[in-house]
Amino acid sequence: MAAEFRLLGAVEVRLDGRLVDVGHARQQCVLAVLLHDANRSVSADQLVDRVWGDRRLPDRPQNTLQTYVSLLRRALVPLPRVDIRSRPGGYLLAVDANAVDLHRFHDLLGRARTADGDEQAAALFEQALGLWRGEPFASLDTPWLASVRARLTGDRHAAELDLTDLQLRLGRHAALQAALADRVREHPLDERVVGQLMLALYRNGRPADALDTYRQAQRRFAEELGTDPSPPLRELHQRILAADPDLSTPVTKREPPRPPARSVVPRQLPVPPRLFTGRTRELARLAGVGQEPADTMAISAICGAGGIGKTWLALYWAHHHVDEFPDGQLYVNLRGFDPSGAPTTPAAAVRGFLDALGVHPSAVPQDLDGQAALYRSLVADKRLLILLDNARDTAQVVPLLPGSPSCLVLVTSRQRLTDLITRHGAGPIDLDVLSRPEARDLLTRHLGHQRVETEAVAVAELLDCCAGLPLAIGVVAARAAIHPHFSLAVLAEELRDASSRLDGLDGGDLTTNLRTVLSWSYHVLDADVAAMFRLLGLVPTADIGLRAAAWLAALPTDRARMLLRELENAHLVQQYTPGRYRMHDLVRLYAGDRVRQDHPPADQVTALRGLVDSYRSTAFSADRLLDAHRLPVRLGEPADARPASFVSSRPTALAWFVAEHATLLAVQRLAAEQGWHELACQLAWTLETFHRQRGQLHDAVAVWQVALAAADVLVDPVSQAVAHRQLGLAKAKLGAGDEALDHLNLALGLAERTEDVLGQAHAHHLLACAWELQSDDERALAHARHALPLFQKLDLPVWEAWALDQVGWHEARLGDYQGAHEHCEAALALARRHHDREGEAVTLDSLGYVAHQNGEYPQAVDYYQQALALFRDLDHAYEEASTLEQLAHTQQALGQLEPARATWQHALDLCQSQHRIAEAQRIQRRLGEIGSVDQHPNPATV
Repeated sequence: MAAEFRLLGAVEVRLDGRLVDVGHARQQCVLAVLLHDANRSVSADQLVDRVWGDRRLPDRPQNTLQTYVSLLRRALVPLPRVDIRSRPGGYLLAVDANAVDLHRFHDLLGRARTADGDEQAAALFEQALGLWRGEPFASLDTPWLASVRARLTGDRHAAELDLTDLQLRLGRHAALQAALADRVREHPLDERVVGQLMLALYRNGRPADALDTYRQAQRRFAEELGTDPSPPLRELHQRILAADPDLSTPVTKREPPRPPARSVVPRQLPVPPRLFTGRTRELARLAGVGQEPADTMAISAICGAGGIGKTWLALYWAHHHVDEFPDGQLYVNLRGFDPSGAPTTPAAAVRGFLDALGVHPSAVPQDLDGQAALYRSLVADKRLLILLDNARDTAQVVPLLPGSPSCLVLVTSRQRLTDLITRHGAGPIDLDVLSRPEARDLLTRHLGHQRVETEAVAVAELLDCCAGLPLAIGVVAARAAIHPHFSLAVLAEELRDASSRLDGLDGGDLTTNLRTVLSWSYHVLDADVAAMFRLLGLVPTADIGLRAAAWLAALPTDRARMLLRELENAHLVQQYTPGRYRMHDLVRLYAGDRVRQDHPPADQVTALRGLVDSYRSTAFSADRLLDAHRLPVRLGEPADARPASFVSSRPTALAWFVAEHATLLAVQRLAAEQGWHELACQLAWTLETFHRQRGQLHDAVAVWQVALAAADVLVDPVSQAVAHRQLGLAKAKLGAGDEALDHLNLALGLAERTEDVLGQAHAHHLLACAWELQSDDERALAHARHALPLFQKLDLPVWEAWALDQVGWHEARLGDYQGAHEHCEAALALARRHHDREGEAVTLDSLGYVAHQNGEYPQAVDYYQQALALFRDLDHAYEEASTLEQLAHTQQALGQLEPARATWQHALDLCQSQHRIAEAQRIQRRLGEIGSVDQHPNPATV
């Protein structure tokens, strides 16, 4: 007799094909929980939490649970080798895991991803996906089942993507086209699906449709995520445009190792000004900037008042000379006079440049001097244009100077930057207001020659009010363009009236003329548009995405888009990249004045709280997609009010974090400033996975420092311990060992005083990591051995697996290879059972090291290759490079010198692209050594 347990659809139990009655929905929930953790003990408390969740519990939940278990035992009696066993404090369902479709699904996925050939892998993926009958646990609804359902759906989607890649390589594009079109409609923000459809269409002889698919996706990404397509999708687009012959022919064998990262050419310039006039003398001076002697770095400092057109001049010139800088263009808004916050720090600006130049975040040095040195090394001998916009002073600029005469630097500032001119040889370009003819020409370009010539008197009055400021002229022209049938005389009269009622605003840096123009333009806005304008004055960053603007105003996204379009038409906001908006800082200053005058403080707080809550909720959802096994932080009710349904897969989650990262950091600081200390701690938690997986250690330090200060205000020992732990880990990875140990020991002490067992387990685990980074394996092992039983006591199998691997790794480093093998094998089994692919990859790497040390070289190669397959599937290039280096050692030990050389070369390419200097130098030495033994192969291999 054959028993089947089905969870990938409606919950069903079948015996020889016949349906077995397992009771009502709540009883089925109990069975589903036990089957999910088949052959593992589940505590009664866990069962109650997972089966009832946030629903009202029965009066005696433990008694009700016992009743359900008894009924299930009776129902399962006919099934062979199936039994629900009582365990201390809980229950265990003993069953053959292969009889449960959920476990069979993951087993087939694991085999598919390590299969030898594409045909075999595709067949295994097809078997795995064939097990699905519908939505997992259909008709059952609890919070825990919903989270498992979401994770399983993500696993299914990832398997479909992997299978499609295989099918495309096998030349099955014709059969895929219709299914891929449906999948793009279902997952419109998944770039991998979009790329697969584009490739299938191209190979089916439909390049125009492939290009149209890209354009539609580009628009969706802009509107929904406020970002452009990723470099791989843009590259595919370019290859289709160029009719690349390699795209037409499927690769019918396993792909070779990933090629080394190509040199990144940054293209960071914002869009050029649409209308530009005058500045002939200044443009001529800029044209001569690059004519200095070859050993002199060219710097131009464009200085002038706010709104006078400094950035426009710099961008206009830069875009007209872009071909002179084939190695790229770097841009940063230094926000020297931003009304909403502090200027951009040199460290943040340098790190942005390093990211644009392709430096892996984990390879960024800890201190500003090291970062600046790496930046200067990367741009040495390159022909780059570097635009430093809105500088506060010379001190903000100097760390960003490249030091290479092949680069050209443009700086804009409201200050004259005397030190930059005298000490660094910058050429000053002082910008004044437009001359009357230039101002008239600019207005004519906006409104057309006929309209301007017809009403010369009104035009003169409008220009008088604008006082030669391009920003003011743009606002006036936008107002006139919105009403093309209005007489300019009427507009001039309105503007004259506005000049007499400046609302008593303290303009700060706003000139009387510009404040008059803005006031006049603001007062004619529709009420909803004006409200959006005012609220944008509260935004803590220089720009904002469409969705965040909707959150701020508590509006649907489509409505927010319409209001922003009205503000864009009025020249009050700029959509500088699709889906993201910014204001000139003087316009933001005016918006800030208006919101403080027209909105009571309580309303301002409500708007900001809605913005922070929505970012927190979305970051929480996105974090769960990046690491489904991470224990979630509890958010509370307000954040759950705005579900982030648009973040539905790992790619969209990652894209959202990338696009909104700077805003998330600002929102966390805002939460702390407003006294929302719990939110500040929660935002740090939701950013942790993103920072860890991308190696953004400096950002991790920043958010956890804010979180620690917030936790200290709350006097919450649990939050304090978490902040000390995570801050300690980031400091350890950055090389600040003593600071790291101080934080981690404080975390451990707090957890011990509050009897927080989970906190103690994590503190010991991270102390082991910190001591490992200081090459002290004995102390690391001692802490790992403390962590392991604590995770076991808490019944956290994923963390138990990590702790087992940590114990095994340090045992291996200290020469106890038998103990290491046993611990790592146990870790591998747990990681696979609970589908923790990152943990599985790390443990396979450890087992490879143990096998190598035992002289079991073929087994070591197998372990390393399995680890590599997982790291590549996870796009974890940092760990991939480390495993490649270890694999090469084993290949050399086997006498496989050519494969070892190729593997080391691949590892070297990755380390160099990630700027891991020490590792790259070590691998280069190994490559030199292997060359010296080239002619002496191992006799055993002959």
